[in-house]
Amino acid sequence: MAATDAPARSGPLDRLRAPGQRPALVVVDVQRDFGDPDRIGAYGCTPQTLAAIDATVTRIGALVDRARAVGVPVVWVELGSDPGRPWRASTWLRGGDYDGPMGLDEPCVIGSEGAAWYRVAPAPGEDRVVKRGYSGFLGTDLEARLRSAGIDWLTVVGLTSECCVAATAQDAFQLDWPVVVPADATAAYDDAVHAAALVQLGLNVAVVTDVDTVTAVWDEALA
Repeated sequence: MAATDAPARSGPLDRLRAPGQRPALVVVDVQRDFGDPDRIGAYGCTPQTLAAIDATVTRIGALVDRARAVGVPVVWVELGSDPGRPWRASTWLRGGDYDGPMGLDEPCVIGSEGAAWYRVAPAPGEDRVVKRGYSGFLGTDLEARLRSAGIDWLTVVGLTSECCVAATAQDAFQLDWPVVVPADATAAYDDAVHAAALVQLGLNVAVVTDVDTVTAVWDEALA
């Protein structure tokens, strides 16, 4: 079965369908610097990829609406690059000066327009977690919030599939949560990179499925 195919009813999703299972939706980095076509053009996206990202953000918005309608908690994970605490290893990897200040092209600097949510946004009372790196769990209280809420499994969506979505999903899995990633609710700036990320996620981290399957599982678990 291809990584993007919806899995059959038998298998890992059966446990998640069981009455009483409490899911949560984790939305990762759907921010202007990662989703707004006026800001991501420098990443070398083709028109087809830009269209795919646009459609992905639309599906994420619809999934958020559905989660709210059926009572699935929505948790928002956002990058907040802090000039006072530059991520030096990231700067080094991109060819910059490890010992220098944060570059002007750093994405999602705290308080900047690029850090704002893009076409989706938290509702009052929904949890928000600000991270400095890739994973929503690294250096944050995300694990504690999910444990406190009694969450049994996670759906992880957002931008981008090979980077912050993958890192957050992997840490969730290693912390012993079953993870589901709908392939049509995440994207990357290159189609081949996105496809490879889904394969990797499906092999080692998550059930890779689609938005329709996720919503069906939510309905059964919460019936």
